[in-house]
Amino acid sequence: MPSSVQVLGTGQLVELSRRMRAAGGPRLRQNMARRIRRAAEPLQADLQRSITGVQLPGSGRKSRGGPSPTTRPLRRTLAGGVRISVRQGASPGARVWMDRGRLPVDVRNMPWVIEAGRVRHPVYGNRKRWSTQWARPSGWWSRTTDAGVPRMRAEVARVLADVRRDLQ
Repeated sequence: MPSSVQVLGTGQLVELSRRMRAAGGPRLRQNMARRIRRAAEPLQADLQRSITGVQLPGSGRKSRGGPSPTTRPLRRTLAGGVRISVRQGASPGARVWMDRGRLPVDVRNMPWVIEAGRVRHPVYGNRKRWSTQWARPSGWWSRTTDAGVPRMRAEVARVLADVRRDLQ
């Protein structure tokens, strides 16, 4: 699974960035960055909605129950790691990515594990007993990005056309 989706480094973005730097318009650059970020926000929201909707059924064995070793909700924690970054330097563009640094240490690989459809974890924190939860490979990242990237690219192209028109 790719760890990020990027729309950057195209010749149009680089050329436009140079022209804006030459024009010296910081307000114009800020406006473009804000609009590019807004173009990426629907994809970020779709990814967050997608990961919170993933179903992870139990292993099929009867559970004895007991308190969870953590109180944090797994899917919402993972959704909080989906980030957007906008760059305006030599390689301008937008990137939607999973920030592993914002995730707790024990679930840093969980987004990719869930994408594959197999989750192994200790039973209530007991590292001597492990459980495997199977889910249909959700494609929560790949399907969502495949559906959202064309919309994001079209919006970035529209922003570039508007900025190019303002510079002329």
